[in-house]
Amino acid sequence: MNGTPPDTGYLLAGLGVMFVVTVALRAAPFVALARLQNSAVVRYLGRTMPAGVMVVLVVYTLRDTTTELASWAPATAALALTLIVHLAVRRAAASIVVGTAAYMILQALLT
Repeated sequence: MNGTPPDTGYLLAGLGVMFVVTVALRAAPFVALARLQNSAVVRYLGRTMPAGVMVVLVVYTLRDTTTELASWAPATAALALTLIVHLAVRRAAASIVVGTAAYMILQALLT
């Protein structure tokens, strides 16, 4: 490289390409959702994904637990709280957020 900066046209062309790609990537999910709105696959995923997310979070939480109190106590308390919130509210998002926050807070306090 000879150390001279690129000319203005080259920079503007690069910025234009970045702009078009960014706008297209941000619009793509909305276009896809509009076409798949009445799809059986989307309805199926809407029913099953909350349970799938919960399973992944449980496995992630329990994967490193040991017999030490500081290891299993936050996981057990957070899982119990998640179950209680889910049974009381019946909202997967609330259960996931409350359980994850409880686990992170308890983990920080006990370690």
